[in-house]
Amino acid sequence: RCSVDNRVTRVAWLNRSSILYAGNDKWCLDPRVVLLANTKTQYSIQIQDVDVYDEGPYTCSVQTDNHPKTSRVHLIVQVSPKIIDISPDVSINEGGNVSLSCIATGRPDPTITWRHISPKAVGFISEDEYLEITGITREQSGEYECSASNDVSAPVVQRVKVTVNYPPYISDAKSTGVPVGQKGILLCEASAVPSADFQWYKDDKRLTEGQKGLKVENKPFFSRLTFFNVSEQDYGNYTCVASNQLGNTNASMILYGE
Repeated sequence: RCSVDNRVTRVAWLNRSSILYAGNDKWCLDPRVVLLANTKTQYSIQIQDVDVYDEGPYTCSVQTDNHPKTSRVHLIVQVSPKIIDISPDVSINEGGNVSLSCIATGRPDPTITWRHISPKAVGFISEDEYLEITGITREQSGEYECSASNDVSAPVVQRVKVTVNYPPYISDAKSTGVPVGQKGILLCEASAVPSADFQWYKDDKRLTEGQKGLKVENKPFFSRLTFFNVSEQDYGNYTCVASNQLGNTNASMILYGE
């Protein structure tokens, strides 16, 4: 807007050195620039669908009987933050190093922060577009969220999934007492990424699914060995072996009579 009075005889709006409007006459080709008012008190233009290239100085020039006068206004264009590049999901072996990056644009330049989406995580782990994790542990697996904010609008967020691979670890393997003729179960629980493959042995002989009176049930985090009708011959020492491409581990347990 440009305020004028009845002493003004001529008016014009300029962008830097280019004339946009002189009086009611449009001098620029840009259809987004329109004349809003040319009255005895106000001479105003409007720029529709503002673009970053519209930023800069605008001059209202007026001619009076005495001499020309100018008033200048500087247009500052703000742009909401936008994440234009972020690291893809990553899979890494435990103990390795991870580098994540998150590139964002906006005006003013957005502030970028990283945080680990985890119940144990507290606050930001990086206030920078880059996040470096050295000697990563299995507890550091999960989703990492990049946030870009500049107060023009709500922050934008994107996430990267970090999978940490580690060899199997057997967390539970108990011996069990079962009377002859009853149903017996041996359970072997193991955590591993990727999930463990399980095998069962009695002494040195591998047990297979389909053996008479036996059922082997394998899930991602445990294996269950079921005896439907325990006999004296079933008693003894059993070994559960859990393995993935990073390694293997085993645990022994005993099926005994009461």
